[in-house]
Amino acid sequence: METTLKWGIVGTSFISGVMADAIIEDGHSILHSVAGRNLDNLQLFANQYHIPNIYQDFDALITDDAVDIIYIALPNHLHHEFIIKAAEAGKAILCEKSLSIDMEKTHAAINAVKQHNVFFAEGLMYLCHPFANKISQVINEGHIGQIKSISGQYCAAIAEFVNPQSRGALYNLGCYPASLMHLILKQHFGRDYFENAAISAQGRYGQDGNICESSALIRLNNSVLCQLHTAEDYGLHASFTVLGTKGKLNISSNPWLPQATGNQLRVSEYEQAEQVIDIKADGNAFLYQVKQVRQALKANKTSLTFPSATIDDSLQIMQILTSWEQTVK
Repeated sequence: METTLKWGIVGTSFISGVMADAIIEDGHSILHSVAGRNLDNLQLFANQYHIPNIYQDFDALITDDAVDIIYIALPNHLHHEFIIKAAEAGKAILCEKSLSIDMEKTHAAINAVKQHNVFFAEGLMYLCHPFANKISQVINEGHIGQIKSISGQYCAAIAEFVNPQSRGALYNLGCYPASLMHLILKQHFGRDYFENAAISAQGRYGQDGNICESSALIRLNNSVLCQLHTAEDYGLHASFTVLGTKGKLNISSNPWLPQATGNQLRVSEYEQAEQVIDIKADGNAFLYQVKQVRQALKANKTSLTFPSATIDDSLQIMQILTSWEQTVK
């Protein structure tokens, strides 16, 4: 794989622009092409980011021999279709979260990636940032003891901007606290820990028929209780707390949108003074995601490394999300 990657972006949504900015900032990648259905939007996007090649045919971009990596920025319900097409074309793939909207589509996408042995990463970009690594490190060093409880919440007023077929808040926002819960528990107990997860949930449905708000209680091996909450039609609020046998970790800033500065967590033993930890970085999570993808491809790897999500991590996270959805009352 060449050091200078040639990116092909499928979709011209807001998140495509955020990623385009990160690719430009990285300085070792080229925005080679972009595909979109609406010609006016497509030309505006290409002009804004100085992208020389535009396609209204998504398949034509995917099969362009000059493109090294496909960034899929389409609604969730289309992810599996274009993961499969990109894998069959032998392309490296970065696909926006969530990986899919059900387990049948998830398995189809994962099987295609493994069959064709291509690089794949799900766009849980925050896991690439030093903030996620520091959270993992604090837990791993035993400062709070054995984990007993996790509480995570992410709410944002995005409902008017999302495609109804993307299946609502769980796949648009709930994936963030669910994936951070997954990271921490996988590190602490191992991957097999999720096999006996028991989930119960309450929820509220929006006008599009999707879950727009939900709270879930997740019990794992009768030893850890997790409470996750998400909503996509009000607020901008993020919180995440881990309680252990010795103490607690509280993430003060938004762990899912880490920036160059302002990333902060607090850790303490019970009834003791908190230690405030600030984590500075070179940029936001999207920049780190681009860097890690580029470095992984240069090293001929087919996935990112811990704490970033592997394809098997993405499979488990999707299982949590789909089980959550199925138990909502």
